Amino acid sequence: MTTFTGFRPAATAFFTDLAANQERAWFNDNKHIYETEVKAPMAALITDLAEELARRKIPLTGDPAKSLFRIHRDVRFSRDKAPYKTHAGAVLTRDGRKNTPGLLYIHLDPTGSFIAAGFYHAEPPQLARMRDAIAYGVEDFLALEKHLDKNGLEFDRDESLARLPRGYDAFADSPAAYALKLRNLVVHRQIKPAALRKPSLVTDIADFAATTLKLLEWGWDALE
Repeated sequence: MTTFTGFRPAATAFFTDLAANQERAWFNDNKHIYETEVKAPMAALITDLAEELARRKIPLTGDPAKSLFRIHRDVRFSRDKAPYKTHAGAVLTRDGRKNTPGLLYIHLDPTGSFIAAGFYHAEPPQLARMRDAIAYGVEDFLALEKHLDKNGLEFDRDESLARLPRGYDAFADSPAAYALKLRNLVVHRQIKPAALRKPSLVTDIADFAATTLKLLEWGWDALE
């Protein structure tokens, strides 16, 4: 079994080149670079990370066959018909399935790599239950927020609603009112290019998972 030794600069360089060459012929001619510089080290990272999380008793897992997202884009409903993604992504969850609520996500990208954790694009009933947990359990949510802030993390607000969702107007003055507008309950941390190249990336991600476990546990409790 391959041990993760880091991503070489060729990994991100491949995606930079792919962005400028969105043709099947170019991809086929350079697929070996993707396989050796991106897919193979990502598989090793997932494997080693799953083992490290298990050692720490953090209830997240994954394997290369299930965790790594395909490089091919789904263009059926998109105006952008570029066939290939210009980044690599992988996700670990409680049972290793991509669609299971509560995730640890790894994003490899020449324009900025990062790790993220939380609840992304939850189904409407799931999002409603988490919003109820915020609205009616504000003290617990604020304690979670304080823990994240202490570790330099805050919720992403990129897809935040402009107004409170229907049914939550009574909580307009709540100290957690902004969180009721969130479509995703996710935090992230950037990965510096130098960190990508080191075997210690496994430890870095596992440390992040340990820090964000309280967020995942809070969400899992809300969904039970």
